[in-house]
Amino acid sequence: MNLGIEHIPYSWLQEIINLSAERIVVVDREGVICYINEKYCEFLGTTVEFATGRHVTEIIDNTRMHIVAKTGQAEIAALHPINGSDMIANRFPLIVEGELVGALGTVMFRTPEDWWDYKRKIQPLLEELKYYKTKLEKDLKSKYSFQDLIGESNSFQAVKMLAERISGSQSAVLLLGESGTGKELFAHAIHSNSARASFPFVPINCASIPEHLLESELFGYEDGAFTGAKKGGKKGQFQIANYGTIFLDEVGDMPLPMQSKLLRVLQEKEIQRVGGQTSIPVDVRIIAATHRNLEKMVEEGKFRQDLYYRLNVIKIEIPPLRKRKNDIALIASNLLKKLEKKFHRQHLHLSREVIARLESHDWPGNIRELENVLERAINVLDDSVVELHHLPLYLKDQELLVENQLTSPQEKELPLRPLKDTMADVEKQAIQQALEVTNGNKLEAAKLLQIGKTSFYEKCKIHHIS
Repeated sequence: MNLGIEHIPYSWLQEIINLSAERIVVVDREGVICYINEKYCEFLGTTVEFATGRHVTEIIDNTRMHIVAKTGQAEIAALHPINGSDMIANRFPLIVEGELVGALGTVMFRTPEDWWDYKRKIQPLLEELKYYKTKLEKDLKSKYSFQDLIGESNSFQAVKMLAERISGSQSAVLLLGESGTGKELFAHAIHSNSARASFPFVPINCASIPEHLLESELFGYEDGAFTGAKKGGKKGQFQIANYGTIFLDEVGDMPLPMQSKLLRVLQEKEIQRVGGQTSIPVDVRIIAATHRNLEKMVEEGKFRQDLYYRLNVIKIEIPPLRKRKNDIALIASNLLKKLEKKFHRQHLHLSREVIARLESHDWPGNIRELENVLERAINVLDDSVVELHHLPLYLKDQELLVENQLTSPQEKELPLRPLKDTMADVEKQAIQQALEVTNGNKLEAAKLLQIGKTSFYEKCKIHHIS
């Protein structure tokens, strides 16, 4: 026998609703309650008789039922603060024979006890999520503003003004400059001064990530995309940076296959995870940086021309420290304040002789080298004044070198040596100086000297430099 719903007793229907829908309320187009079940009334501290026929806003705090009844737009799994708790509410428009007649609302959890039981279970997870969300937001915020870019020289001020002027743009920016000139600081400042400042700033060092991991790092991967892939997959940096800025540092070191994939992302404004089949739209601003000559790399076929033009919409060339020596004292003073906090020291300053020595140096490692020199000096400093004898050996030796250059050949009375031996000594000294600047990092030292990694290791072996 095939019976319809009309054969189910009304008392049965009411109990079925109570069991299946938990707390339920129905309003007409005007937001007046047509039906509300007893479970909901018990929670609200009212009765069915009192609530029925009244406007829903009189009975339920913070309700939106009357809005859904007017707009016809469903609101699924919406957070609903009520009676001091946050409930999860579903609100559906009631459409009968093509006409919007009212709205149906349900709230999860049958009793306050159910809610508290749920809350006890879920609260630790929510707190943990809040902690990691706050930490992530903090980590992905820009750390520097244009006020942190120190320098009064004309060349630096011109570059700083250009960067500040274009920070509100959405166009790609290409930062050029030697290692240690502060390209990342400029990237932070541009993001901080842009309309995207409240969204993530995600820095990626293209030279430090192994080639086989770069694609999954940038674009993410799906569950089971490769052996060892994280269960559930992983978001890539482009997804994390959505609506914000992604900073591609050392973009000149990006492998050619990855350049093609990056170009597609910039053109299509969408990514595809490793092992994925669907495209995910992304809205990010690109700031790229390199110490390499990209134009020469394009000519040599080592960098894609079309990608170069995509990145080189706004080009900013940051001058090296040797071309703005008037800024050295100012930068050094600012770095000392930063180092004071690190070393828990106060009122540190440089002697006149030290300032003169710093201004006479060429600074192949730029501001990064200057900071290393000052940090080394503070480590051996007893009082608050940095003197010449606190400087690294290669800067102290500079005085002897100048004296030797000023001394006539007759006064030197040194025997002439074969040119080969002299050149070998100069080469060894340059390598030792580069290693001291980079705190023993051979890869960075090779970049500083602008030679290949293999060649650098060979020269270290020749000169017995470990």
